[in-house]
Amino acid sequence: MDIQTVLSNFALILFVLMVVTGTIWCLDVFVLSKQRRRAADLALREYDERNEKLRREGIKPDSGNGRAAIEQAHLRQPTWVEYSGSFFPVIALVFILRSFLWEPFKIPSSSMVPTLLVGDFILVNKYAYGIRLPIINKKVIEVGAPQRGDVMVFKYPKDLSQDYIKRVIGVPGDKITYENKRLTVNGKPVAYTPMDDYLDDQHPMYHKQFMENLTGVPHRILNTEDRRSFDLGAVDFVGHREACDYSYDKFTCIVPPGNYFMMGDNRDNSADSRYWGFVPDKNIVGKAIVVWMNLSNPKRIGSIQ
Repeated sequence: MDIQTVLSNFALILFVLMVVTGTIWCLDVFVLSKQRRRAADLALREYDERNEKLRREGIKPDSGNGRAAIEQAHLRQPTWVEYSGSFFPVIALVFILRSFLWEPFKIPSSSMVPTLLVGDFILVNKYAYGIRLPIINKKVIEVGAPQRGDVMVFKYPKDLSQDYIKRVIGVPGDKITYENKRLTVNGKPVAYTPMDDYLDDQHPMYHKQFMENLTGVPHRILNTEDRRSFDLGAVDFVGHREACDYSYDKFTCIVPPGNYFMMGDNRDNSADSRYWGFVPDKNIVGKAIVVWMNLSNPKRIGSIQ
């Protein structure tokens, strides 16, 4: 499932705006403001000399606020400089928050139902898995690593311009087996507890619902009875195809170093690592932590399990 931001290249746009407005602000502080000050001082000297000459000639000089008006006129910032100086700190703050701390996303499709619904606005922790340089997404400081059960945002391996969100099923070195819609991790079957059927409001139909306990991380998943565990014909790996062994109704993958195996909670309605392969560490964006708004359902606000 891809996550659509307001603009797909918003981070780059923010960066360019920050550089442009910041450059103008610095130029004004260190160059233009001094030029305006010199021009104002020169105009004031000429004004004073003119008034002095008038006094010597017996003419009463201007006693109003002419001096202040002259100074104000020369010191006034051009509109483009004034707006740049006003917007620069705001843009810089948003860029820093978005790049290093938290970033908002909106959920547009149903592959993470029932955990995340269409229309959920979520907040992603950008530093949970390491500090990364914005735009190029290069990790520069190690902080933590994704754990099984985390809900993670990442760059889609087949199209890095798209952000996807799935649940971490396997970490490097894990042996993942999926058979008859049940997971086995490192030889240990994952526990499933039946729940009441789930009614999908987007596509009115009932799904089988289970509480899946993925090595100590319980969360709800959905199964659709009339669908197979996966479609073998749709498998199209980006890389490390040799790490997986597929049959008609079963597959086993050993997660390569520096990679993660991802699946959607709406298991039979999710294009995930079963089909396109593993997510490399370099593609990680961050950890989804909270739903902060849903315009059609305010009760959705809360932490993500």
